[in-house]
Amino acid sequence: MKDIADIPALMAEIGANAKAASAELAFAPAEAKEKALNAAADAVWARRAEIIEANGKDMEFGREKGLSAAMMDRLMLDEARIQGIVDGLRAVAGQADPVGEVLEEWDRPTGLNIRRVRTPLGVVGVIYESRPNVTADAGALCLKSGNAVILRGGSESFHSSGAIHACLVDGLKEAGLPEHAIQLVPTRDRAAVQELLTMVDTVDVIVPRGGKGLVGLVQREARVPVFAHLEGIVHIYLDAAADPVKALDVVLNAKTRRTGICGAAECLLVHRDILDTVGQGVLRALVDAGVEVHADETIAAKIEGTVAATSEDWGKEYLDMDIAAKVVDDVDGAIAHIRQFGSDHTDCIITEDDATADRFFERLDSAILMRNASTQFADGGEFGMGAEIGIATGKMHARGPVGAAQLTSFKYLVVGEGTTRA
Repeated sequence: MKDIADIPALMAEIGANAKAASAELAFAPAEAKEKALNAAADAVWARRAEIIEANGKDMEFGREKGLSAAMMDRLMLDEARIQGIVDGLRAVAGQADPVGEVLEEWDRPTGLNIRRVRTPLGVVGVIYESRPNVTADAGALCLKSGNAVILRGGSESFHSSGAIHACLVDGLKEAGLPEHAIQLVPTRDRAAVQELLTMVDTVDVIVPRGGKGLVGLVQREARVPVFAHLEGIVHIYLDAAADPVKALDVVLNAKTRRTGICGAAECLLVHRDILDTVGQGVLRALVDAGVEVHADETIAAKIEGTVAATSEDWGKEYLDMDIAAKVVDDVDGAIAHIRQFGSDHTDCIITEDDATADRFFERLDSAILMRNASTQFADGGEFGMGAEIGIATGKMHARGPVGAAQLTSFKYLVVGEGTTRA
């Protein structure tokens, strides 16, 4: 869609406006940011019919593009999901303001007092695909952390994101904060993404939120630093000491609650000793629930209704009613498989054995490791962050759910009494 002629000029203007807004946001009162977010929440609810109408246009666009059922589910907004957006905005508004927080303080023998305090990153560029709620989540978290943000939503959510963004701007106006603090790129043209990735003079960090293709593109072509957010190759390991009720409840929820989110389970590893008991019950329940189980030879021989796994099923993010399943000899076999095929996103063990759980936690380095809990909890809102801008799988700076605190850096404040160095 080539609806704006001069994309470089458009993005340069957006970048300059964001940089100017970030200078003001860096010292904006916490009360003003809280007021803006609550006012935005009010606006989203008041304009929910308008948002749903805009979403209808996006849903039609998605159908014409042939989006998968999982992607269409990500895209769809109804009153319940809009209520979730409102609740997320209010949750972020109610959190403590991270800017200015003293992380550490100490005195030196020279007489200097030194404080390390949180400070905004500056300008954050967020590139995301079909989920329009990211517009609200990313806008809210960046504002809370004192950052200006440039939002570039997916072409599928163009109208929905625009309607939600208008509500965020309403909140900024009501609180007297710069309107350019939260900007939405007003074009579907992919040239805008290429420009955003190279705006080193005005953008401080890029956060990609989407599938492997999007993240790979950003990592290859960005000149601006990137918070890595890779695909969710989420594993659940059923240990020999797994509780059967917990195993059944957790696995079914992790796979089927919402298949199109990055915390959905994609691979089930079953300890050989419980394949005929707990494992068989869980696998049959998955098949009965309509999940296509891509099984290794051992499981395929025992569980009717499965399909034979191929080498491509290990390390695959289905985002649909599919799951890979494999037998392992022990926890070390599970760890080895996850190290080879995982994405360092979220992995889970079901066990009542503390020593085995400790071994799983110690020897894997995923951003989120869980025990006896659904991987669908891999979400900033569920972690008490109000919302998230994504799940970072890298190891530099931010990791796991990226909330407001993770969107800050720090600076040192040094105070003396006419102190001089010998």
